[in-house]
Amino acid sequence: MKSFRADYVFPVYADPIKNGIVTVDDNGKILAVTNDPSTIPGEIEQLSGVLCPGFINTHCHLELSHMKDRIAPGNGLVNFVKEVISMRRNVVADEQEVINGAIAADEMMYNNGIVAVGDIANTDVTASVKKQSKIYYHTFVEAMSFVPERAQVVFDQALQTLEAFKPLSASITPHAPYSVSKELFRLIKKHSDTGKNLISIHNQECEDENKFYRYKLGAFNDLYKFLEIDIEYFKPQARNSIQSIIPLLSNNQDILLVHNTCTNLKDIYFVKRFDKMVNWCFCPNANLYIEKRLPKINLFMDQGFNITLGTDSMASNHTLSILSEMATIQQHFPQISLERLVQWATINGAEFLGVDDNLGTLEKGKTPGLNLISGLDNLKITTDTKVRRLI
Repeated sequence: MKSFRADYVFPVYADPIKNGIVTVDDNGKILAVTNDPSTIPGEIEQLSGVLCPGFINTHCHLELSHMKDRIAPGNGLVNFVKEVISMRRNVVADEQEVINGAIAADEMMYNNGIVAVGDIANTDVTASVKKQSKIYYHTFVEAMSFVPERAQVVFDQALQTLEAFKPLSASITPHAPYSVSKELFRLIKKHSDTGKNLISIHNQECEDENKFYRYKLGAFNDLYKFLEIDIEYFKPQARNSIQSIIPLLSNNQDILLVHNTCTNLKDIYFVKRFDKMVNWCFCPNANLYIEKRLPKINLFMDQGFNITLGTDSMASNHTLSILSEMATIQQHFPQISLERLVQWATINGAEFLGVDDNLGTLEKGKTPGLNLISGLDNLKITTDTKVRRLI
């Protein structure tokens, strides 16, 4: 049994506790959360900072970890996608190199206090890493093809990849509006309507995505030429991408819309009109790395939606740290409190992944992990702020 006392405890399910104490057993199970030391037997370790549950990273790409520092930042999403595709086509990585990169990324996340991850996969190469990890993983197997005639073949391939991740939690998901045909969306929807199948879709990462859907203009036309895909069949939708594809998504599943860099208030209100279980995920460091801009996060707040945080990949980020994402948000949106950011980084992600019965809050009986956030200034994140995994 261990007891830790800090300036504040953020249980998340309840108000912060000043000079709070968290007691855990040898397996990390929460035994007590209190501010009364007289109720705690044995020694109490005094710490400086905030105690909170382990972090939930709802968007990552372990598969791309070996691409660290190989793609120059700031060249936009379409160029980024071309670089990733080119590396996969022309610089065929040794499978062990991919696995080694994934192992290093998994260790980095563990050391940064992350206890659960929603991870994107296009192949089964990371299955062995996840099965041996101390972190809980849900794998989103991406189905990806903008060619209508290939919809069934691509969906069947995704089903095969899905099997490789069992018995771990996994589901089939569309990649992005610009990479999934209506026919493939319909197959995924049919699959999602019949059982548990969490959805995570890249959404509006750049203005060109909306420009393509509205007018069939912009850089995505160059991407399809690069891919040698004939898109003559595609007709402009006269509205943004999210407005075009939200009717194609299941009402039966939680849906994570990731990035949302160019989502506007009209899009948000449009989504609210549908009976969809929508969650928003922000990966600000990746947005800056790729597009050099951030989503208007303030527009999403207090709209009745669940907000979560992700890191994206080592191909598009300098580190896999949820605290780093929180720091970037607070730097650009100083009105967002640490308490709210911790909620986004813990219980909201746990609820989306369906693991909130054990993770996400410091409640008696749970084993959510325990992080110490130190180096704060009046509960504001600074350049000196760090996270340390205690449990």
